[in-house]
Amino acid sequence: MYLSVNGEKTYVATGGKVFDKSLPTVVFLHGSGLDHRSWALQTRWFAFHGYSVVAPDFPAHSLSEGEALDSIEAMAEWLWQLLDEMGVEKCSLVGHSQGGLVALEAAATQPDKVKSLSLIGCAAVIAVNDHLLTTSQSDQPSAVDAMLMWGFGEAYQFGRSNIPGQAPIGVGWQIMCDNPLHADLSACQKYTNGEQASTKITAPAQLILAKKDKMTPLKFGLELGKSLPNCVSTTVLEVGHMIPMEAPEKCLTELQNFITSLD
Repeated sequence: MYLSVNGEKTYVATGGKVFDKSLPTVVFLHGSGLDHRSWALQTRWFAFHGYSVVAPDFPAHSLSEGEALDSIEAMAEWLWQLLDEMGVEKCSLVGHSQGGLVALEAAATQPDKVKSLSLIGCAAVIAVNDHLLTTSQSDQPSAVDAMLMWGFGEAYQFGRSNIPGQAPIGVGWQIMCDNPLHADLSACQKYTNGEQASTKITAPAQLILAKKDKMTPLKFGLELGKSLPNCVSTTVLEVGHMIPMEAPEKCLTELQNFITSLD
């Protein structure tokens, strides 16, 4: 579905069902350079099992218009503007990587509107490799190649896919080459409020982390769990950073178990 946020055309995937604000809402936030397609399996399951789904493309990403936002704080503010436009009063926030930082900041600024928080492949600080940041500005395809090499586990480098009929690395390359990757990575690099934000969050939280994560190392995700006042679940999967796409079924199972248990 399309709607207007700050006068800009914004695309929101709803998992194949018409959005209904009277249902419990789950919001899915994509990582750097990606879009709503990161959540194909997860959004569909929730949409067809009694939830309304909001999976936006951030401004200037894929099907959304506008200028790329230059900070995590601006992205969190934009998210609440979007949800206000949709009439969402309370929601479960799910974020991967950069989307996790946005969810973290959003939950800290509007804690009363957050029913639960699920952070995937995330930490309080996501340090971006300096060479990657520079390359994303001067040679974006090379930067995308590097991110996909670091982001997916070894099995995926040899063509494995848990999504029938799709090659996530190939699809990811096409998506990321067309989106404002440098702006996203810069926003992650600049964000230093994660630890402070985490202490303000009152909603139940879960972490879904990856043992083979080269972009957000496991130890930093575990540290984030210690600072969340109400972290009730931490799961470590034997995959790489791109958890929603590399291990979609396992990621979905963890989200199901956590979010449905709160209803």
